[in-house]
Amino acid sequence: MPELLNRSVLREQLRERILQRILDGDYAPGERIVESHLMKEYGVSQAPIREALRDLEAMRFVESEAHRGVRVRTITEKEMGEMYPVRAALEEVAGRAAAPQITDTTLDALEAEIDAMRAASERRDLHAQLVHDARFHELIFEAAGNALLLEVWRSLHAEIRALITYLRADVDLAEIVDTHVPILAALRRRDPEQAGKEMRHHIEYFGALAVGPAQNPAQRGVE
Repeated sequence: MPELLNRSVLREQLRERILQRILDGDYAPGERIVESHLMKEYGVSQAPIREALRDLEAMRFVESEAHRGVRVRTITEKEMGEMYPVRAALEEVAGRAAAPQITDTTLDALEAEIDAMRAASERRDLHAQLVHDARFHELIFEAAGNALLLEVWRSLHAEIRALITYLRADVDLAEIVDTHVPILAALRRRDPEQAGKEMRHHIEYFGALAVGPAQNPAQRGVE
């Protein structure tokens, strides 16, 4: 029997289901994703399947070719390594911009996200931790008050890239939570320079995990 999905968010649900299969290795790099098989499995028409696959192509998880259909892309360490320096620069700008004008309400929301991340890490709920992690950063970008900056950050699909990093590296979930604490402390002091520095350091450390242990600053003994 086909698995029934909520029609109101059908496109998003299908995208997440297909993506999870890619990340879990059910679809190997280079493997074709057959639309008709997904239509039968989920009991949906071709249109939402194609929309979901277009989303994944925009996120660079799949690629399509004429007469060959849609296939899974290989997400390389090089590609991940190129994304993180860009994100680190954006985060530094956001931290500097947000610090002088951040409200107590936003600071309390950031602390709540850290608490939620910590609770998720204790129960080993990776998905929940990533959701709260992404929201922590999004709150800072929103506080920066720069719509273009926020749009570019969102275009990086940081939550999904973070998931790849978690899956590729042997990450200590609690340690990742703790790396957010200095960011919040700098923002509470309304210190633009330190907030920017902490944001950049956080992303650069995480980026080192994405491109392999040999390039991890913590394992090389340098910052």
